[in-house]
Amino acid sequence: MGGTKGGIHFAASLRAMLAIAILAVPAGIQSGKAYAETARAAPVPLLERGRPVDWWFVFKFNSASFPGCGGSAARVCRFGGDVQDYKAGFGQQYVYASSENHALQKGSDCAGDTTADPVGATFDEVYNGSFHYVVWNDQFYDDPPIAGCSGSCGKPWGHSKGVLAWNEAGEGFVMQVTTPSWPASGSRKVPRGTDGNTLGCIADDNVEVSQHFFALKLTKGDLVKVLTALGNASVATDPLNAQVVDNGGPADVQELVFRLGKKSVSTRLSDDTLSSGVRLISKPSRLHVPPWQMVSAVLGGVPLRAATWWAHPKIGSTTRSTPIACWSASLGKPGAVEIATTGHWQTTTFGLTGGSGRNFNHAKIGVSISGAHHYVIFGDMNQQGGFVRAEV
Repeated sequence: MGGTKGGIHFAASLRAMLAIAILAVPAGIQSGKAYAETARAAPVPLLERGRPVDWWFVFKFNSASFPGCGGSAARVCRFGGDVQDYKAGFGQQYVYASSENHALQKGSDCAGDTTADPVGATFDEVYNGSFHYVVWNDQFYDDPPIAGCSGSCGKPWGHSKGVLAWNEAGEGFVMQVTTPSWPASGSRKVPRGTDGNTLGCIADDNVEVSQHFFALKLTKGDLVKVLTALGNASVATDPLNAQVVDNGGPADVQELVFRLGKKSVSTRLSDDTLSSGVRLISKPSRLHVPPWQMVSAVLGGVPLRAATWWAHPKIGSTTRSTPIACWSASLGKPGAVEIATTGHWQTTTFGLTGGSGRNFNHAKIGVSISGAHHYVIFGDMNQQGGFVRAEV
């Protein structure tokens, strides 16, 4: 068995399934009204400019199933870069759900390009604001350069991407993304040097295949837990580079930020519950286990269906009795893990596997499929490696 990469998973309880079979609604997360009072004092998830929510989820379709942008929306590069004429095409159409409305609905703009969509509006708070931030991504492609990486950051760096933002009190949000090379700058004051910083405006065609985005409001205590989990997973960032880190706020927060950008020696996952009820699971790279079986075990052996970047070497579907060659007894026993290969939105079918082509998926989503508790899981872990004798 080869080495693995660390990663971060968010698991939330569910009340009802959504329209896409692989997705479901987080429950137990506080209502948007309760947090709106502090929206001006802290960065928060936004559905659009001036419309705060406690959480939102975005699924960006691939370029084969839903090419281009929604409606008559024009492509713009609000956060830097030039509109790209990708040879393989692009897809920035998306569906979204939030604490305001749990039902999936179709967006009408280009995901990530303006302040009228959740991804763009939420990132705009950071990039064109004055908050503290951490941006991390294992695929910066040398802009910015990360010590010990050449292009992308392989093992033992964490396979994880996203942005944290907070105010002087340590209140803010986390936005998990699955897009290589975005974001790669947290402020217009320190723009990206050689490439764009807007979806659809980056040399790497990271809008060809499907991606997911998940934003969640954080208390100061939550922020501490997220930073600790990022350190455990060895996420790729640089605390000394203002392009990706603006450190500040409470002293304990600053100390945790300063420790980032180092390769963790941990062999134990971390499992914390945030104030919203969301569970935060952090896998260190030295814990050599298949990631989605690990999540199933941590959640009490619940059976899962997962859609990931499923490509060679594949870890296929497993049952509760499938032998797992690499495992840690400390995790308990995983339930069945089924690999989702296709999804549906209305009358359109789209691919949910990994590979070279337009009809593929780079989102990392799992849902429980039975049991007393119902979960949706957002992570950035590929279901790849030589870990199990699998039933495909």
